[in-house]
Amino acid sequence: MEIRRVGVLGCGLMGSGIAQVCIEAGYETTVLEVEQRFLDKGFGAIEKNLSRAVEKGKMSAQAMDKAKSLLKGTLRIEELQGCDLIIEAVVEDLKTKNEMFSALDRLCPDHTILASNTSSLTVMAMAASTKRQDRFCGLHFFNPVPVMKLVEVVKTIATSQETVETCFAFSRSLGKVPILAKDNSGFIVNLLLVPYMLDSIRALEQGVASIEDIDTGMKLGCNYPMGPFTLIDFVGLDTLFNIANIMFDEYREKRYAPPPLLRKMVLAGYFGRKSGRGFYDYSGEKPVPVDLGI
Repeated sequence: MEIRRVGVLGCGLMGSGIAQVCIEAGYETTVLEVEQRFLDKGFGAIEKNLSRAVEKGKMSAQAMDKAKSLLKGTLRIEELQGCDLIIEAVVEDLKTKNEMFSALDRLCPDHTILASNTSSLTVMAMAASTKRQDRFCGLHFFNPVPVMKLVEVVKTIATSQETVETCFAFSRSLGKVPILAKDNSGFIVNLLLVPYMLDSIRALEQGVASIEDIDTGMKLGCNYPMGPFTLIDFVGLDTLFNIANIMFDEYREKRYAPPPLLRKMVLAGYFGRKSGRGFYDYSGEKPVPVDLGI
């Protein structure tokens, strides 16, 4: 099956990034949001990224104009009726996602593939809300979408091989590298990454070392581009907390349980870079470790 028109649910950080790579690849792309201000903010980010690419000589002005002409925003779900592929990137809440998927299932033609960008929920829990379980899969992009090359294509027990092959071809057309994952919570990357981040917090709780020394140890000892606390601040402590809870509910294994310190920091509003404070304080010229009284 050939993908020509793409729909994206949500125009936040992930949704706008997915929309950007789709229009850059030449796909007509319609983005659905609940309020115009969210579309304006997301489209503003896309405009900024494309303009920066032109300034750096990575894209011509003509290519930018063509890409922008392929992008459309809407507040009406009916505008997605003609899409061949619809990728959901809304809040990580199963009820919210399933309400949208149920509506799209009734609205869209039989050939339309529905996909979720979820990072932790099982895809089958969403596919079950539709009557097209064979044309439902996970398409998990990574942040920032325009930069990160990986896409996890998630196959449920009901996803057809044709759907998998179509989504692999689509991912490659975006310049991404797709890998196949089974439908387990966390898929491949988060299944391994989330316990690593939670273990880092536990090590801090136990007084193994300081925030800076743990970060430096993992950067220089394992050649990671950033330490775990810098990464957690980038991902968002609230995001990690929610993902960990979802994965713990799925597996009931201690390694996925959010440590007490993470819960307390989320309650305090320490969400990381987006709030200006997480494990590091970002209010000055350079990040400095926060005194957590440990």
